[in-house]
Amino acid sequence: MVGGWLVVLSSFQLYTAIFGILQPRPQRGIHLLFLMSAAFILFPATKKLVADNRIPFYDWLLAGLSLLPPLYLIINNDYLTERLKFVDPVMPIEMILGTINIILLLEAIRRVVVPAMSILIIAFIALLYAAPYLPGVFYSKAPSFSDVIEMHYLITDSGIYGAITGVSATFVALFVIFGAVMETTNTGRFFTDLASRLAGTSKGGPAKIAVISSGLFGSISGVAAANVYSTGTFTIPLMKRLGYRPSFAGAIEASASVGGMMMPPVMGAGAFVMSEITGVPYVKIIVAATLGSILYYISLIYRVHFTALKDGLRGMDEKDMKPIRAILKDCYLLIPMVALVIMLLIGYSPFRAAIVAIGICFLSSFFKRETWMTPRRLWDTLELGGRNMIMIALATAGAGMVVSIVTHTGLALGIATVITNWSGGFLFPALLLIMVTSLTLGMGLPCTPAYIIAITIGGPALLAMNCGVLASHMFVYYFAILAGVTPPVCIAAYCGAAIAGSGPLETGFESFRLAMVAFIVPYVFVYNEGLMMQGNIFGILTVTTLLLICVILSAGALSGYLFKKMRVPARMLTLTLALLAAFLCTFRELTHEPLVFLASISFFIGLSVLLFRSNRQMQPHSVTA
Repeated sequence: MVGGWLVVLSSFQLYTAIFGILQPRPQRGIHLLFLMSAAFILFPATKKLVADNRIPFYDWLLAGLSLLPPLYLIINNDYLTERLKFVDPVMPIEMILGTINIILLLEAIRRVVVPAMSILIIAFIALLYAAPYLPGVFYSKAPSFSDVIEMHYLITDSGIYGAITGVSATFVALFVIFGAVMETTNTGRFFTDLASRLAGTSKGGPAKIAVISSGLFGSISGVAAANVYSTGTFTIPLMKRLGYRPSFAGAIEASASVGGMMMPPVMGAGAFVMSEITGVPYVKIIVAATLGSILYYISLIYRVHFTALKDGLRGMDEKDMKPIRAILKDCYLLIPMVALVIMLLIGYSPFRAAIVAIGICFLSSFFKRETWMTPRRLWDTLELGGRNMIMIALATAGAGMVVSIVTHTGLALGIATVITNWSGGFLFPALLLIMVTSLTLGMGLPCTPAYIIAITIGGPALLAMNCGVLASHMFVYYFAILAGVTPPVCIAAYCGAAIAGSGPLETGFESFRLAMVAFIVPYVFVYNEGLMMQGNIFGILTVTTLLLICVILSAGALSGYLFKKMRVPARMLTLTLALLAAFLCTFRELTHEPLVFLASISFFIGLSVLLFRSNRQMQPHSVTA
């Protein structure tokens, strides 16, 4: 019954994508009507009830109650559209339904997302009534209860049914279904087989498989924890079997899976939400994110490679990998993703591109008997798509509540003033403060709501310091993602540790060290738009080359191996050179100089040649071993 409920929702999302979306309240109302009620049935209130495998009567009651608030909005859409916001009175029935909606959403978020998010929203609601007693920029008048209901329930620019929920109910839902179709057609397994063939026999092959497959699969799955469990169940045991420490194996998978949310074309739900908030076209955002994400994965590849050389770790045996002929036969599975990217780049809307990609994926499933999209498999796919929407929908609705409070009270401008004052008006200290805010929020929340709340709080401060809109958002988004591998609360690392059988915190610190290069990239976004592929061609090439040098040198310093094993002084010197290369990227005008470009290219080529020769010299020893 619940499966059918979710299939109907997925079918509705596909229908509106093809024939046109509805007005905001009906579209978002139907989206939450289905998903919030399903949350109470599928996610028990306590862990004990999970083992009991039964649905208590009160969950059925809560599921039924959760239908009423959105149903009222859908039925009365015309009346609510014509009423004047915060002028016309809120009717008693709206007060009751709005209160029910807020309470039920908080409980659903506690069950499905994380309890910390419910606590955070409650804290912001409490702030509304504490504001009259706060000093300075945090002061504001306490709203009436009817105003609280209106800002969270009745309006459509923010709140539960605001613009952010609108992104979930349109773009994100469609790409979630696309991810479910790709999963059903065994595309994830193909990514792992392809990565095995590309890098499996090389030094550190199993870890490189984890990096490549997690990057490919993560770019469409958009949830780091799901990515860890999807690819990690194969890669982590394989790494352990070939000599990797359990904590390192879990950390590699966690770091690679987190990077999937930085990787175009999907980037989780972040790219769509960013486009909605900033007004920047979706295609421009994924183009801006491309270089940073590629550099992140190159850094992981080098960390793995140098660690394997240092510890003498071998690659996979040829017999353990899928034959090249079989992989070539399965290459058709890449057609939907290629079509999606091409359509986006030539100017089609994300809606049209995703629908075409889903259609291609459906048709290509008939190329192989075991992946035929039979009625049963189609049902399972649509049900999986509906299940995967639940967390994103509830998280974005909850984030909409926080945004509503922050904007209606002027708290964002107040915090921007505080950040500006604490930083002394200097950009770098302000970036440090916003980084800490983003990481702190991201440790307790999923990436997308953490980004939404952090940019609502820190965005005005960055804009006040003349940061570019897209650079500011990319800065916050990166650190909201990196919270997944930043101790003490690093969910992706904990998932990797669970599979690897290692200590959660040990794996967390290991994944933090692996992802350290990604902590540099957001600062370069702010100081140099070349990393977002904007501006002078020399600037783009120079900043890319300098960051490649930084990636290689930092990977060597942190691994303790470059051309050979390094002692501490050599590692410190190498790390200093890496940071110097990154520091040069922050001088925008300098990177536009052709001479600087030639110097950086020459250094990079020389470094690459030395690494190649060093690697060739290692080959006989590895064969003998």
